[in-house]
Amino acid sequence: MVKVPLGFHPVIHLPDEYWVYDFSKGPQSDFDNPFAFTIGKYDETRPGMYTTPLFGGVRNHHVGLDIGAPIDTPIFAFAGGTIHSFGVNSEDGSYGPTIITHHQVSLPISVGSPHPGPLQDIWVLYGHLSHDSLNGLYEGQEFEAGEQLAAIGDENENGGWPPHLHLQVSVKKPVHNDLPGVVRADERESALKEFLDPRLLVGPVY
Repeated sequence: MVKVPLGFHPVIHLPDEYWVYDFSKGPQSDFDNPFAFTIGKYDETRPGMYTTPLFGGVRNHHVGLDIGAPIDTPIFAFAGGTIHSFGVNSEDGSYGPTIITHHQVSLPISVGSPHPGPLQDIWVLYGHLSHDSLNGLYEGQEFEAGEQLAAIGDENENGGWPPHLHLQVSVKKPVHNDLPGVVRADERESALKEFLDPRLLVGPVY
């Protein structure tokens, strides 16, 4: 079982066994995955994965963490915070229903470290949700660690993707209910400074 950082709650309850994808060689469409839960890596170049106009044929470097799970799998708050924004990113290949939360937390100084860093503001994007996840939300709404925030959406509502959560951590306040989850190769260095490794929240899942 993956051990989440001290004081944090699992975002999704992962089983002991799950599959970690390697998309660095492109889509794995011919792979018959026997696992219900999967991980797609942060800081990974994924050639041939992002083909809709949204990505312009040049954005293929992934700066979030993907957690594949069955439709309607609950998604929980890793820590207390507030709703920053929410809505539907409806472009083909985008996030579909999306929530961004705001937190003031001490993250581990590195993935898997028991030592916390300084208190800081972060914004966390949850993408590819169910439409029902947005019901009853309002900006500024408070929630506690472990509270269910959302659920995994199906392909018909989540931007056209197999059911999964795109989890992304920003140190810069978003303007709207959106963040670029995939960037150009020449943007990688600056993007990794703005978008932290989500394993700081969920633990060393790979």
